[in-house]
Amino acid sequence: MKRSEGKILTTHVGSLPFLSEDTGLAIGDESHLAADVAAVVAKQRAIGIDVVNEGEYSKGGDWLRYMQNRFGGFEDIEAPAEKPLIEQGKDREDFAEFYDFATRRGTLFFLPKMQGVKKRPVQACTGPITYTGLAELKTEIDVTLASAGKDNVFLTSTAPASLEVYRRNRFYKSDEEYVFAIAEAMKVEYEAIVAAGLLLQVDDAWLPALWDRIGMKMGLGAFRARCEMRVEALNHALKNIPEDRVRYHLCWGSWHGPHAYDLELDHLADIMLKVKAQAYLIEGANARHEHEWAVWEKVKLPAGKILVPGVVTHSTDTVEHPELVSQRLQRYARIVGRENVMAGTDCGFGWRSHPQIAWAKLKSMVDGAALASKALGFK
Repeated sequence: MKRSEGKILTTHVGSLPFLSEDTGLAIGDESHLAADVAAVVAKQRAIGIDVVNEGEYSKGGDWLRYMQNRFGGFEDIEAPAEKPLIEQGKDREDFAEFYDFATRRGTLFFLPKMQGVKKRPVQACTGPITYTGLAELKTEIDVTLASAGKDNVFLTSTAPASLEVYRRNRFYKSDEEYVFAIAEAMKVEYEAIVAAGLLLQVDDAWLPALWDRIGMKMGLGAFRARCEMRVEALNHALKNIPEDRVRYHLCWGSWHGPHAYDLELDHLADIMLKVKAQAYLIEGANARHEHEWAVWEKVKLPAGKILVPGVVTHSTDTVEHPELVSQRLQRYARIVGRENVMAGTDCGFGWRSHPQIAWAKLKSMVDGAALASKALGFK
């Protein structure tokens, strides 16, 4: 994994909008996948992004649903009578009028048509979990290599803790046994991505996003212990992969809402740093989490690690000024060292921002990183 040695490098979290809001791919639809991936890779490189991916086009743009047919040991079940977890929580309760308004208008995500799609199928584990997605994974890897090559290219996958949420356990004796079984299966996907020469990014939004849904009732200590067990499971899946081939993305979800009860990063930073990864991608540009740059004045970034804070965000349509991006990067660099910082995004832009806005933000990120590089003394 490259470090910011000659300049502040740039990347993003993974999900990118299709180049036209009217185009898209369903999972398994390969009719124009290769052409779309080639176009989105070319767009990233034309803007000047240093570490790119295939925009998650090969996943149909959905970081959870893509796994629907990649596990053995599960079967589809009717959705439980209670609201899905994404519609529960203290944020939803205290801002119920807003959420009702936003749901009716279709603005919790970018495209109104996505409101229905976001209701993912629910599955139950009824037997030993196995990985059955090698054919689909090969398509992802092949289309990425064909358009982007291997150097400074990442492919995303999902953490066991986030895959657990839409899947009920009716087979294993404990939550720990169940989560480790998911991790053992995902080990196949993680290792295949790295074996192909690509960087592996593991996405884990549901780890912290359950705080106001189940964590507040548990208490902080119990919730932290819950998170630590799931990080141990993830590390089990990563045990054969060199640390410098792994990026870990932690966020609090990407819907356009208050996020007033997101758990503060200072309660999670030490747990996050236990993940066997070299780079950590975190939120740093939105109004709820920008202040958390100060966490790194108290928490020491371990030697050899890379911090990738969001310096542009999906949470507003206002395009950040490059000078603001530069200031954000300089704050981090002066705490953890300029070579240990890369410019990133809070979350993915696919289904969350209009394509014109998303690409303008990414361009501002690149321009701001160049300003920061100059201010930090890179030649």
